[in-house]
Amino acid sequence: MREDQNKQNNTSQKLKKWQQQPWFWPAIYGGMAAVLIGLIVTYSVITSEDKSETVNEPVVQEEESPIIETNAQTETLKYPFAENQLENAKVLQDFYDINADAETRENALLVFDQTFTTSSGISISINNEPFEVLAAMSGEVKEVKLDAFTGNKIVIAHPNGMETHYSSVADILVKEGDKVEQGQPIATSTENDWNPTAGIHLHFEVLEDGKNVNPRNYLSF
Repeated sequence: MREDQNKQNNTSQKLKKWQQQPWFWPAIYGGMAAVLIGLIVTYSVITSEDKSETVNEPVVQEEESPIIETNAQTETLKYPFAENQLENAKVLQDFYDINADAETRENALLVFDQTFTTSSGISISINNEPFEVLAAMSGEVKEVKLDAFTGNKIVIAHPNGMETHYSSVADILVKEGDKVEQGQPIATSTENDWNPTAGIHLHFEVLEDGKNVNPRNYLSF
């Protein structure tokens, strides 16, 4: 018993001596700080690895360009009617071109109430019967104008900057703002009071940079 008590006393005395040393408590605090820092670093590594395993890479969705817009950039102007009717199609009135021959210029004059006006497009007839009017190129319907006297009119704007106008039409199948594809039916040809001598026909115009051009520059009749 006495030996055990002596050992405890010796241990206590040594501990007190160590505590009195200037390096004792800094060493204790330094050791505790080192252990604490080690625990923090270990926790950070574990949590970062967990996050890297669970976070999914964001899915980047590519915007799809409208098919009509893309296709129309490479389209060429087509007839505003079914091509299998080309043999029966007839140009009743030509586009007025001051540089054309006298006969063509004469055929491009429109007469109403004894007044002559020049044609800004071509008037097309197919056996003087109603025919399905088709969009000559893909684009967006810019205007639908209803006028029984001069003939209803559809205006289509195309991505390449051109416009096509379809006048003297009935049974209109499109409205302003509609997207149309090349060859899509948009109306039916009819007659009008402003140009009664033409009978049932389609007045077709082509505009470049806002100016009328001869549709025959693109279409062979």
